[in-house]
Amino acid sequence: MKTERTMHQRRVIAVVAASAVIAALAASPLAAQGSPQGTSGDGRPYDTKLLRLAEILGAVHYLRELCGANEGQLWRNRMQELIESEGTAAQRRARLTTRFNNGYRSYSRTYQTCTPSAQTAVARFLAEGATLSDELAKIAP
Repeated sequence: MKTERTMHQRRVIAVVAASAVIAALAASPLAAQGSPQGTSGDGRPYDTKLLRLAEILGAVHYLRELCGANEGQLWRNRMQELIESEGTAAQRRARLTTRFNNGYRSYSRTYQTCTPSAQTAVARFLAEGATLSDELAKIAP
């Protein structure tokens, strides 16, 4: 079982990575590009990863609070930053919000108490979120 310090370090890394990606995407020429072929008018080539990151943020927001992290609205605030930087159209903001809410709701149906399984899920989400953040940062110049 991971120590509390290791879990805290992973959370900090994930927060920093997510913040860096949000800042990079906001300033990126990618944000100004047109839609890729075969998607809606506000789609971007990196949307699959971005939407998965939104879903992870929702799940982590629920699970970290459930497990007593006492982070308040940290993860919701990160999502709000993501929406503000990426949600240039109402439909795009709605898709990002829906994915965040889906992540939150799916784990609120699964876990009513913090269990070792919930803690494992958080660790996996933080790792996946950090990986996605790294990948998105490479896309955004």
